[in-house]
Amino acid sequence: MGKEVTKNYTVLNNEVYGITMRANISNLTDNIEMFFTQKDLVGVASCSSWDGKGNLTWTTSGCETVKINNTIKCSCSHLTFFAVLMSPPDVNANITAPYVDSLSFITSIGCGISMFFLSAGLFMHFLLRKAKSNQATKILINMFVAFFLLNLSFLSNESVANTEVKSACVFIALLMHYSMLTTFTWFFIQALHMYLWLIRQNVTITNYMRKITVFSWTFSAPIVIAVVSVGGYKAVITNTTSGKTTRMCWITDPLIHYIVNIGYYAFVFFFTTGVFIMIVTKIVQARHIRAPDGKRKTFRKQLMMVLSLFLLFGLTWAVAFFSYGAMLIPSYYIFTVLNSFQGFFLFLYYYHIHNDVAGVFSDDPESSSSTTTIVQSRINAVENIYN
Repeated sequence: MGKEVTKNYTVLNNEVYGITMRANISNLTDNIEMFFTQKDLVGVASCSSWDGKGNLTWTTSGCETVKINNTIKCSCSHLTFFAVLMSPPDVNANITAPYVDSLSFITSIGCGISMFFLSAGLFMHFLLRKAKSNQATKILINMFVAFFLLNLSFLSNESVANTEVKSACVFIALLMHYSMLTTFTWFFIQALHMYLWLIRQNVTITNYMRKITVFSWTFSAPIVIAVVSVGGYKAVITNTTSGKTTRMCWITDPLIHYIVNIGYYAFVFFFTTGVFIMIVTKIVQARHIRAPDGKRKTFRKQLMMVLSLFLLFGLTWAVAFFSYGAMLIPSYYIFTVLNSFQGFFLFLYYYHIHNDVAGVFSDDPESSSSTTTIVQSRINAVENIYN
């Protein structure tokens, strides 16, 4: 008898296990564990179940899949009919498998360096600063905290996943997802602040810093709670050509990933890119405004300013959009290097404004305890960008 095919999937070994008690049994305290074995497993395995009613429709809900060499371990929290469905091999996974070790090494080193410099920046800000911080610095420091949590949760993720404790895996995945979305939000706030200060101007906002701080740190909470409620955080198994198997706790549903992560970042990306283009336009205009003074800055300093804004807005994450075809591997390396070391780049930016004796990076508007009024002349705004 040939293998049974359901849509684009094949039932492994044509084996279906039925565990029933003539009642709907679910949310078991101790999961049911089943093992399926076959030599030379080809394709992506997923433990699935069918409720025995109506058409043969398989679902992965309530089951976890663990691949151990040529054995598939299925751990399910309910009783019904079970099988392992094999989907065609992921072409991209086969292409990237030889590079997983090197990419992981670069990421670990980069995240470690970023955490060191982010810690140094936070230390300088909270323990060594003598003057009251302006709004731009406060926003940058919040970005430091969010990015530090993202790096910390990422570096801890594999160790937590290897414990195979489900609650711990869900927590670390939740923390990493929350930190990532919050980091995106602070990228958005940084761009919004520069837009209000340099482009929009003459804007009065009550409790400005309090509002943006509360919004940025709470916006992602309902999202991660919703993902937890649908069981979206699980362990993900990655195999390399060296035979090493790595475990990570993350979102396993591609639909959730594309809607929540890619969709949200796409919104942030288009907004920050628009602000970035407007600021670069201002820099070009500043050259003409300051030309009569004979004090044009060098192209090198202008380029560094543009690159600083580019990194500050988190636009390097957009490199992942080009992870297709011939650009798949190069984009992975570019994305890994730039984003792993982003904490270091942000520290350099903070250090520069921390030592800004001339005050050209100051953005403190006329303010009181409850109201912030962002007022600045067009020429002064352009000159502040330019410097």
